[in-house]
Amino acid sequence: MSPAGAQELRSGRVRPALRQDRHVSNAADSPPPAPDVAARLAVLDDLGWRGLVAQTTDADALRRHLAAGPVTLYCGFDPTADSLHVGNLVPLLALRRFQLAGHRPIALAGGATGFIGDPSGRSTERVLMTADVVAARVARIQSQMEQFLDFGDGPTDAVLVDNLDWTAPLSAIDFLRDVGKHFSINAMLAKESVSARLEAGGLSYTEFSYMLLQSNDYLELHRRYGCTLQVGGNDQWGNITAGTTLVRKMHGAEAHGVTLPLLTTSAGTKFGKSEAGAVWLDAARTSPYQFYQFWIGADDRDAGRYLRTFTLLAREEIEALDEATAAAPEKREAQQLLARSVTTLIHGAEAAQAAAEVSTLLFAKGDPTKLSASALSALAREVPTSEVPAAESFDTLSLFVMAGLCASKGEARRLLQQGGLSVNGTKLSATDTDIAAERLLKGQYLLLRKGARDYALIAACVR
Repeated sequence: MSPAGAQELRSGRVRPALRQDRHVSNAADSPPPAPDVAARLAVLDDLGWRGLVAQTTDADALRRHLAAGPVTLYCGFDPTADSLHVGNLVPLLALRRFQLAGHRPIALAGGATGFIGDPSGRSTERVLMTADVVAARVARIQSQMEQFLDFGDGPTDAVLVDNLDWTAPLSAIDFLRDVGKHFSINAMLAKESVSARLEAGGLSYTEFSYMLLQSNDYLELHRRYGCTLQVGGNDQWGNITAGTTLVRKMHGAEAHGVTLPLLTTSAGTKFGKSEAGAVWLDAARTSPYQFYQFWIGADDRDAGRYLRTFTLLAREEIEALDEATAAAPEKREAQQLLARSVTTLIHGAEAAQAAAEVSTLLFAKGDPTKLSASALSALAREVPTSEVPAAESFDTLSLFVMAGLCASKGEARRLLQQGGLSVNGTKLSATDTDIAAERLLKGQYLLLRKGARDYALIAACVR
């Protein structure tokens, strides 16, 4: 995790507001729980206030279990792509919330289940991946999961695992005999993830076996680490309950499950999509600026919900932002804090600051001369950028043609005479046929603009 991201996660202002107003017992004369017990329990209240509990296997039993002592919980992430996306932040931050409350999280990368593909929430079967592709994707998402949790040897330090480690040595005979015998076909067919696919046209035996593999993960993590709680998206309910049943059958042990809601926008569209597609955590796939823009563009109706879901900001601060948004939505205070907080979490404070500067420049007519070097570098990835040899001055018309803002010098000349061209935020006059090198931003860049919205960047390079 970047130092800035770690500092934000650990700072008091972004920790969950852990409430202490609910006890394990309902008896009026029960003493208040000890501070550590209160913190362990309060994570459920905090998740509930944030709207992050969709289903639980047994809410009362889970509260008693959390009160008895720190629990080990896990969530799995299959390598369906070479990067996690913003939807994965919901369970990742759930693990983080439990860790902050004194519990031990396990982040599981699905090196084995990635070969199969989860049928949950899909109408068609996934394309099977090669071993090399799965391994590369697992390595990548493992490095991303390490950003969110504290790893080490302490009692609440996180554990990172790959289910291929215990699945690969299993023979088909051993798996069917030791695991498969505990599953009723009738019960499996009744699971929504299976029944929905059957109604949509069927599924292969390969996908049908996914539930057994995920259940075996829960069993193995229980054996190795004493894991007694699995969290996951609401589409994982059938797989999670199958796992709790398997743990109870084979070990007679307590096992719990909690699902998190699958988000949609207030307009009813799928969360985590932009006009360009999915919003990824990998900066090479979704730049920090594009990532920032995704959050800054949140609808007023969604901003408060996203702050609850995707930040560790305290309840009081979020509710204050709810009031500010209702009173003055045009200020977009909630969206600004949301964008900065989540971008800092994923990409670090410097990248978040640069993204904010670029956003202000492009959408609020900010002053280009005040852009930091990081912001200029970020801007170069977002607008057309051309390189020219360093010189004492540059021909204005040639620059606008080279940048692609004008088709010819003739067009550039007409726009120059009409006052339609700007450099570094300053409108050019008809006599500004040359741009002096001393106007280079940070000694390297010229920001060109045609009209109100068409930008390009020129980078002067020493060769």
